[in-house]
Amino acid sequence: MTDATSSSGHYGNLIGGASRASGLRRRRAAETRLKAYGITAITLAAIALFSLIGSVVYQASGALTEAYVTLDVTLNADDVDPDGTKDPKKVLRADFGGLTKATLREAFPDVTARKAKRQLYDVVSSGSAFELADHVSNNTDLIGETISYRFLASDVTDLYLKGNFGKLREQEVRGLLSVFLDEKGKTATISSSSNDFADVLAQVKLNLIEDAKRLRRHAARQNNAVSVFQRRMENAVDEETRAATEAQFKTATTQRDKLLAEAEALEARAGGTEGAEDLSDDNRSIFIRAGGGWIKLTKIDATVAEGTVMSALSGDLENTDAWTLLKTDLPEAARKVTDTQIVVIEDLKAAGAIDSVFNWRFFSSGDSREPELAGIWGATVGSLFTMLVTFSLAFPIGVAAAIYLEEFAPKNKFTDLIEININNLAAVPSIVFGLLGLSVFLGVFGVPRSAPLAGGIVLALMTLPTIIIAGRAAIKAVPPSIRDAALGVGASKMQASFHHVLPLAMPGILTGTIIGMAQALGETAPLIMIGMVAFIVEVPTSITDSASVLPVQVFRWSDFPERAFEAKTGAAICVLLVFLVIMNAIAIVLRRRFERRW
Repeated sequence: MTDATSSSGHYGNLIGGASRASGLRRRRAAETRLKAYGITAITLAAIALFSLIGSVVYQASGALTEAYVTLDVTLNADDVDPDGTKDPKKVLRADFGGLTKATLREAFPDVTARKAKRQLYDVVSSGSAFELADHVSNNTDLIGETISYRFLASDVTDLYLKGNFGKLREQEVRGLLSVFLDEKGKTATISSSSNDFADVLAQVKLNLIEDAKRLRRHAARQNNAVSVFQRRMENAVDEETRAATEAQFKTATTQRDKLLAEAEALEARAGGTEGAEDLSDDNRSIFIRAGGGWIKLTKIDATVAEGTVMSALSGDLENTDAWTLLKTDLPEAARKVTDTQIVVIEDLKAAGAIDSVFNWRFFSSGDSREPELAGIWGATVGSLFTMLVTFSLAFPIGVAAAIYLEEFAPKNKFTDLIEININNLAAVPSIVFGLLGLSVFLGVFGVPRSAPLAGGIVLALMTLPTIIIAGRAAIKAVPPSIRDAALGVGASKMQASFHHVLPLAMPGILTGTIIGMAQALGETAPLIMIGMVAFIVEVPTSITDSASVLPVQVFRWSDFPERAFEAKTGAAICVLLVFLVIMNAIAIVLRRRFERRW
């Protein structure tokens, strides 16, 4: 019996031990999986955050530099100061826009066509004429002299220099070039002793194949329409409907056949091994640079090409090896910078007349319709004024409300209703506060529209619930012994609250206030409702001046069609993020500096 009992207990211990070990392994495996899930979630969140910030910073990098074009400007007294008074006010009224255009024409005399001249004028910013006027009016002794002046480059020039429209790539050449001009010197026939144009011709034929594929896709969609009209024609219940549907059927069929015929013609051209091809705006632009001038190719074969002279050629251009074949990454139809502007910009670069500098203008000027002139200083000042009004209203009112509700208010249904409404207001969409400001503050009280005063009042209402909730939590966290000690030495309830409880709760209150202010700084919808989306050029000087704010500036720039505003938008977002990081850092420092351990 003893041996049997001992054996039974031994086996029971073995079974129980195995069960406990199995359970322990399962718990450890569950803990490992939980840790893995947590690490994976944090990793994915970090990747998403860094990807977002990285994309914004990369986009913003294009706004950190700006380009200038240096040209010699002759300040004729008859044009700038015909009266000879050197009065700065009269000098400002001179036609500096015409002077800027004349300077560009003198620098590039080969640009003679009206359309080409307009493109030439767009190489520099439209605002550069006003800056030249300011420069001359402040230095009237320059009148009558020829000065070297740095014109601000236009957004098109700046984007081209930064590679946003692709690059002008040099192609390898092996043969000797011969150029023959017509009588007017405007059209050139170019030949090469080697097959230097063969690679370019092959690329042109590939473009023909792509165009043929596009036409066939259009034809396929048109064929679907043909099938639909055919079914409708077969199912028509009366002759009038049948006739109308038959007309649509024939039109769709004709369009389909036309598209297919064009695609077949392009494929036949692309399949041919010989024959010249015309170069349109849908092809990548091809240039030849020789004899100090430029030729744009309009027709190309393996060894012979035709082109338009874009700037005068000089020297002996028969069997010369001093030539360059250049090709753009994008066709002219797919980029804003034109071929004329590319030639002008490349000549300026070769002459050392273009330089890039840090874009201080972005941080020191107000808004503008021209991307190269636009800055964020006006919106930054508007944000500072708006936040000043918001803090001046929301902080004292929010703190007073928190002290009253936590220290003095009786506990009844009315105060319970107030607390519920405060909590609900914290979850109300911000645009509702904008509607309130539009209908009450602007419509009833006549607060100036699109002013920091109106924006600050609206954002103060939106921030109040956050400050009150954070203030009550901070006040409640102060130990009751502090109140009891103050009351025990004869202080009134008012003195105990303001002299003892409030100073100790202030770190938490300030933390909640700054977080609420940071949220208000990034709000856009309520400010749009009260008109702060208006185009404001001047930098505001008071809380009643018309102004914009950084989030609204970002919203407006992101909606502009000019490509240069993309970089401006990213840079403005980075500035806004810096403001938010600073405000949150202040909140963390305040909490750690004044934190008390009870």
